[in-house]
Amino acid sequence: MDFVWILVAFLCGFAVKQLGMPPLVGYLLAGFGLNAAGMQPDSGLNRLADLGITLMLFTIGLKLNIKALLKTEVWATSVLHTGVWTVLLVGIMTLLGWLGISHYLDISWQTQLLIGFALSFSSTVCVIKMLEESSELKARHGKIAVGILVIQDIVAVIFLVASTGKVPSIMAFGLLGLWLLKPMLHRLVSRVGHDELLPLLGFFLALGGAELFTLVHMKGDLGALLMGMLLASHGKSAEIYKALMGFKDLFLIGFFLSIGFTALPTLDMAVPVLLLTLLLLLKFVLFFVLMLKFRVSGRASYLSALALTNFSEFGLIVANLSVAKGWLSNDWLVIIAVAMSLSFVISAAVYRRAHHIYALRKQQINRYERSGAHPTYETPVQAEVLILGMGRVGKGAYKALEPDYGHRVCGVESDPERVAYLKDRGLNVVAGDADDMEFWESIGMVRGDIRLVMMALPSHLEMRSTLEMLRLSGYQGKIAAVARYDDERQELLNLGVDVVFNYYSEVGAGFAAESRHLLV
Repeated sequence: MDFVWILVAFLCGFAVKQLGMPPLVGYLLAGFGLNAAGMQPDSGLNRLADLGITLMLFTIGLKLNIKALLKTEVWATSVLHTGVWTVLLVGIMTLLGWLGISHYLDISWQTQLLIGFALSFSSTVCVIKMLEESSELKARHGKIAVGILVIQDIVAVIFLVASTGKVPSIMAFGLLGLWLLKPMLHRLVSRVGHDELLPLLGFFLALGGAELFTLVHMKGDLGALLMGMLLASHGKSAEIYKALMGFKDLFLIGFFLSIGFTALPTLDMAVPVLLLTLLLLLKFVLFFVLMLKFRVSGRASYLSALALTNFSEFGLIVANLSVAKGWLSNDWLVIIAVAMSLSFVISAAVYRRAHHIYALRKQQINRYERSGAHPTYETPVQAEVLILGMGRVGKGAYKALEPDYGHRVCGVESDPERVAYLKDRGLNVVAGDADDMEFWESIGMVRGDIRLVMMALPSHLEMRSTLEMLRLSGYQGKIAAVARYDDERQELLNLGVDVVFNYYSEVGAGFAAESRHLLV
């Protein structure tokens, strides 16, 4: 059985990737296909799915700033969206049920309320996956989206506690003492080294946090999230994150497969599924309008809302619980599962074109933002060389060029906190998103002498998007980039990049160049 679902998952993921779609779409299709073929998931697949979600929450915690959750545009948008969406969905279902559109809609208002609440949440798995692929977790819109997801998870825990009657143990108050362990955990991480003990420590903390919360009758995933948050300020948090990335992505395949095993749809379910899918537009509009009301810029509101426009796996949890308690028919469990799967497919496909759409429609999008919300970009004064992405590679390139070019070299970084950190150390850095068309237009209107753009971005998808923004802005200078693999290097060359440095295969040449003077 294990070999069969691994094989089918690979074939479906590979097939959709050739069509330009994310592999997760293929995993969803694989699950439904295996279910239709009469196969049933074993306990190993469900355990794999649970482990993937636990690791994902832990890695979110590694990048989460607690202050971000306290911002009005995060918690207020999340709470208001849940309430407004639920009320609107009840009204729409009542109207359509009265019109006789589908017998599935002819249900009590209490059931409608439950369905609306379940579908008000966005998928943590899908959103984080999309933001990771485009390296936007630390961008303004990425932080807002992740913060909203965390608030939604907290609301989900409150609902589960209230609906199951399982009150957290009195021992749960002892979890507050975990913050006292923060210094000890930081010392442990500092001494663990960089080998296989590092990801093993990550597994231990993620699963240990989940077990602690489960023992006191709380949602285990929140324990993994909290353990990650305790390490977020440590210098090796990014290294732990990268060490766990491959494991997390592999285990999450089990989650996407398990969705397809939930149940199989019938033809008469097409109407409610289509209705819920069309209502994704309403979900987007609600998120967009609410964020604009809280003085978020048009671009950040648009990108955050687009990322959050999907249905959550939490909907299945609510549906399963409701079926078990007799509040909901098993048919609605199937409808929600199919609608959620379709929302993943649509969300993943549309978000890949999000920056391109914004570049073409930015005036229409920004016209609704409140006064003072639109960001103003700092102009890189006298810069001839722009280095996009000031991580380890970008920072290394900056330091190599600065002795010869001084302030004619300027770094561009999307994370405001990192910009402030680098400026404090005397580096010439400005805040800006490389795949933001307005950033390039602001430079083009003031500076016409940028000779070289060096892309040291962590995501190949982000590099492709940046190249498109450069083309649309009319940039005529030279472009250099880094790549991890030969096929990515060749693709960037085909897209017009002048020089692509494969830092895996060419690091030896750089090492030799740095050491050559020792032979003189």
